[in-house]
Amino acid sequence: MRAFGLAVVAATMFGAAAVAADGRFERSLKMLAPEERLEQLCDYTAMTRIRTETKQYRPDRAVANAMAEPKTSGNTLEVNGGAFRSQKKWYALSYRCTATPDRMSVVAFHFTIGEPIPESKWSSYGLWD
Repeated sequence: MRAFGLAVVAATMFGAAAVAADGRFERSLKMLAPEERLEQLCDYTAMTRIRTETKQYRPDRAVANAMAEPKTSGNTLEVNGGAFRSQKKWYALSYRCTATPDRMSVVAFHFTIGEPIPESKWSSYGLWD
């Protein structure tokens, strides 16, 4: 019973930390111009979705414009040359992200993970370790 109680406390503390992080992220988004806000929101969503929907990746960075400039149409960002970093390696990333008109939350998101990006190309794409 004691082990169960500790697990509940740990889960509650982890949940509280995640909520606090989300609150800090939301406050940061509000300080950005709407164009930059959309890209940051979508990159953050990419990392979150990859982390929760795949077990082999633990992304800590996402970059929408690593290999090609993203395209914006209204509140939708189309990324076909993005990248994300997981466990000190970079991977190609494409996604389509649609946000609310205030660009504070995502209403639709679809992503595709590509091949690993060779370390020899990182600097030309502005990526780092």
